[in-house]
Amino acid sequence: MAIASVRDFRTAAQRKLPRFLFDYIDGGSYDEVTLRRNVEDLTKISLRQRILRDVSQIDLRTNLFGQSLAMPIALGPVGLAGIYGRRGEVPAARAAGRAGVPFCLSTVSVCPITEVNSALSQACWFQLYVLRDRGFMRELLSLASSTGSRVLVFTVDMPVPGARHRDKHSGLTPANPAFGSLRRFFQIVAHPHWAWNVGIHGRPHNLGNVAAVLKGKSGLEDFIGWLGQNFDPSVTWKDLAWIREYWKGPLIIKGIMDPEDAEKARDMGAQGIVVSNHGGRQLDGVSSTVRALPAIAERVGDQLTVLADGGIRSGLDVVRMLALGARGVFLGRAWAYALAAGGEAGVVRLLEMLRQEMLVAMALTGQVSIASINRTALDVGHEQTGAS
Repeated sequence: MAIASVRDFRTAAQRKLPRFLFDYIDGGSYDEVTLRRNVEDLTKISLRQRILRDVSQIDLRTNLFGQSLAMPIALGPVGLAGIYGRRGEVPAARAAGRAGVPFCLSTVSVCPITEVNSALSQACWFQLYVLRDRGFMRELLSLASSTGSRVLVFTVDMPVPGARHRDKHSGLTPANPAFGSLRRFFQIVAHPHWAWNVGIHGRPHNLGNVAAVLKGKSGLEDFIGWLGQNFDPSVTWKDLAWIREYWKGPLIIKGIMDPEDAEKARDMGAQGIVVSNHGGRQLDGVSSTVRALPAIAERVGDQLTVLADGGIRSGLDVVRMLALGARGVFLGRAWAYALAAGGEAGVVRLLEMLRQEMLVAMALTGQVSIASINRTALDVGHEQTGAS
């Protein structure tokens, strides 16, 4: 099929992936209300078209955490990305490097950070969850630092995993594990290209960064079980202070949805935050990120770097987020779809597509640099359609 949008990448990914994998990345928690809000609320933000301005030279470059970027986009952390394409984190990270943007590796990636960073000219950012085993967390921080990663993304909105009905329906987390294994087997058989390219030639399929604590267990049931057993519901702000003892580089707190929490992150020494509801995969019914963003950016945007994710499906959406106060955005599902659809070339194409869409959106709103994008790029009536 002809790929012209993120929606097309999603369709192609659905065709190529076994259902349990597609539903895992595509789905949200409970009835997926927040998942839909993230996308729909962004599309409701009206851009303000302007004319007869010199837009012959548009500059997408920006600087985040001392790193010069070709555009204000990063590939955000996506768990299990290594089974959406063969050793998927590595080609995705290479594609990000080719586009001049950061790649953030998930704690629960298939490829370990050593494998990913050895394939890059500039090390990836690293995402960390709060785990019960603080000693192991300290080892992960040391490993990330020793392999060259300089930016830590600390995800705080997952003290417990969200309830995701699609995963039960697909056979990923069924009540009966044997029944789930059988369902997944037939789904894999029905997708021979994935089975050959990734299922066979993409091994090993373990969680590279946490393989030591899994002690040889690498099945999907082991992964899901490990998440439930090792994420720490007792996490508090004092754990952020503990992280600061062992991580001296830039620290980003991911999962902020309230201005008071943004202020607390600032006071605890974070350099940045990600306004995020985990892509609608945690608390269903919570606000979309684009609705939460303006108040947070207004409260702390001049004191730390505000990033945002959730529902971004085009370069126009990137401009919308920037106009509402974000300094940059994280992509999640969009790059996972592109990876599943076309491997490294798919992610390269996605990033070029977003770049071109940003250029069009900026030209037709009269913006010539990332720094110039603010609420003047939005229609005066946008408050009634999407953001407060």
